Amino acid sequence: MGPYYQNEGARQGQKPFLTVIGWGVDIVAVIALAFFAVMMFGTKLTVSGRSMEPLLTSGDVVLLDRLCYNFYGPKRMDVVAFTDPKDEERTHIKRIVGLPGERIQIKEGRLYVSGQLLKLPGNPELIKTAGLAEIEIEMEDGEYFVLGDNTDTGEDSRYSNVGNVRLEQIKGRVWFRISPFDQLGFIK
Repeated sequence: MGPYYQNEGARQGQKPFLTVIGWGVDIVAVIALAFFAVMMFGTKLTVSGRSMEPLLTSGDVVLLDRLCYNFYGPKRMDVVAFTDPKDEERTHIKRIVGLPGERIQIKEGRLYVSGQLLKLPGNPELIKTAGLAEIEIEMEDGEYFVLGDNTDTGEDSRYSNVGNVRLEQIKGRVWFRISPFDQLGFIK
């Protein structure tokens, strides 16, 4: 046996070690990717209250996409979770209806955005309480006007204790319901 065969045997002895190292790297990469995916797309929130009925009811468990607004800004009709301006431990879930630079007003029970009537999802009845939006509100840069789908309950941008929501307050977009199981699906 020449030196060629001795080196070949040494390489074969290292092969199982390199295979184990390769598997270890693969496992760590998969775990890191899974952790990232769960943290960015799988943050769970439990809905509390009736302000988003009929879309979401109290006790529903939803997933929050915390990554999407790093690439693009919130859009009209996105359902978002945001922190309470006075209590950062408290989270609200509402629908964005007004974007930066727009003018918002509720008159005669209807929502107007920059003078145009905005059709709200679910064909709600008239909005009974205009609150702060009784007088036209101009959204500043980085501000959003949020409204609950069930406009008769809950607090949203019409009330001074919530007001206009700043981009920094928005935790992410509510994108998927995981409970109750019979209503499993995407949030629109």
